[in-house]
Amino acid sequence: MEEYMVPCMNKSLFGVDCLGCGTQRALNLLFHGEFVEAFKMFPAIYTTILFFLILILHFFDKSRSYHKLIIGLAICNALIMITSYSIKHFF
Repeated sequence: MEEYMVPCMNKSLFGVDCLGCGTQRALNLLFHGEFVEAFKMFPAIYTTILFFLILILHFFDKSRSYHKLIIGLAICNALIMITSYSIKHFF
């Protein structure tokens, strides 16, 4: 499965990881049941999955408003991604 992963364009062109680097590998680790390793690979993996599940639910369940939850999860994901990126590259 790893041989079919899409390479990061940012890393290929500029030699620097992007904020989403590690997402595919973390998903692969999740599928193999390695939950802690997936978190170490990409700390925002669980909130990203939750974000997309709520986003899908938003499109199918029109009786409720999920706007605040979607915005909150997006902000949470961004903060986790920026923090983990900073820790990974500057420390």
